Amino acid sequence: MSGLSWILIIGAGIFWLQTNEQRRRMGLLAKHLAPTRVEKILGTLIDGYLKALEFQDPERQQHAWNALGRQEQELVEHFQRFADGFATESAEATRVSTLPLGLPLLDRILPAYTFDMRQALALHAQAIRAACAPEGLDAAARRDFAFTMTAELLLMQHTCHWFGKTRTIASIRLVTRHKTQYEQVLASVAPTTRRAYLKLIGDSN
Repeated sequence: MSGLSWILIIGAGIFWLQTNEQRRRMGLLAKHLAPTRVEKILGTLIDGYLKALEFQDPERQQHAWNALGRQEQELVEHFQRFADGFATESAEATRVSTLPLGLPLLDRILPAYTFDMRQALALHAQAIRAACAPEGLDAAARRDFAFTMTAELLLMQHTCHWFGKTRTIASIRLVTRHKTQYEQVLASVAPTTRRAYLKLIGDSN
């Protein structure tokens, strides 16, 4: 058998392993997301913030902010349920490789270069709770809270896509779906989130 044939066989094997691993991870996320309304509320909030900012009538805008505030509180509840459910999984099942190579089983072969998705979701749950806007804010302050919450939600989505696929694919999805770079999202979340997140994923920047 030629060297090219062996390369093709090895490549096919790696692809098969990677595909199976990604299916397992996506299934794990779906298992704990399914009983919640996280995905639906997330989409409602991101679209709702943009629409609220377009309103010129202060009364209509305030009504929109009030409705979004209720959605934020509902998201806190549902996301915490998601994070708590995911926390029951094993450490081996929830490791995420921080290496640039998206090769299968690297998280198990090199556990030092991983982070725990359970801890990441707990971090995101806390960040989302902190980003909820209190009542009685003026328009400018409410807009700032919406901006921070949007960044927190996009970073959380990036983490979930990273877990299910790879870091590179997660960053590409951010750009294609939201026209936003990962670095821009990271710079826009709350400073406490950014510090904790970088520490968790082992990034010294």
